[in-house]
Amino acid sequence: MRGEPEDHEEFEARLKAYEGLPAADTGIGRDPVNEPMIRHWCEAMGDTSPAYTGPDAIAPPTMLQAWTMAGLHRRPERTAAYDQLLTLLDASGHDAVVATDCEQEYLRPLRPGDRITFDSVIESVSGRKTTKLGAGYFVTTRTDVRADGELAGTHRFRILKYTPAHRPSKPGERRPRPVVNRDNAGFWEGVARHQLLIQRCTACATLRFPWLPGCNGCGSPDWDTVEASGEGTVYSYVVLHHPPFPAFDPPYAVGLIELAEGVRIVSNVVGVPYEQVRIGMPVRLEFRRYDDELVLPVFQGVTS
Repeated sequence: MRGEPEDHEEFEARLKAYEGLPAADTGIGRDPVNEPMIRHWCEAMGDTSPAYTGPDAIAPPTMLQAWTMAGLHRRPERTAAYDQLLTLLDASGHDAVVATDCEQEYLRPLRPGDRITFDSVIESVSGRKTTKLGAGYFVTTRTDVRADGELAGTHRFRILKYTPAHRPSKPGERRPRPVVNRDNAGFWEGVARHQLLIQRCTACATLRFPWLPGCNGCGSPDWDTVEASGEGTVYSYVVLHHPPFPAFDPPYAVGLIELAEGVRIVSNVVGVPYEQVRIGMPVRLEFRRYDDELVLPVFQGVTS
């Protein structure tokens, strides 16, 4: 296996040495338990229990981890020991990661105004496991969550650090076919002619994509089309590393492209290395033929 030490027992002993070491020193929740976050959570989950509203409201127990999260920033409490463990696994070729499961134990309700503190420990590192994703190691951390200094619950989080089981595409493997129906057939007919067509409501002139049977602005069922200029920018993107699918060879970038006309479309960003794709990058439409039947719109990255 790529980069893996020959002496598995010695390597696994090094991994096991991290068990019991802290993964995060004492952390402080960014916000106290509060009603707006409880309300947003309940609305997102569709939970209308009266226990979560009113003067005696408590937080939904499953929000336990929410009060410890750092948002878009790396937690400053994360320890050197945890970073070293991940670096050791990366260096041995187990550089892909997927979250596998979590377990929570609730000891007392959290109420608005509670101040949250927490600390984490590397609870266990498994032996080498073979999965459909690839071979690797499960790392479990345990976080004890305290409310005003009192233990309120425990959150266990498990990840798999693994080496992807790469299966290159075979000659002749075809990309999946798009689903063509009465609502979007005109779009695919345009693609076959190397035109990217956007629907336009003839009642209010609102442009829409993807194609829909009616205007989501005024509700009118009447429409015509305009042809996109082909200019756009990367509004957002992801890089697909795993799992591989037939006729796709990861890694590759998939972008949410904002066209000059103001609508957005999902497609591949091509022509530049995936690691160079950035939000705001200019792109230009092109049409690529993948086999005798399939032509797709993709977007060529434009670099200065």
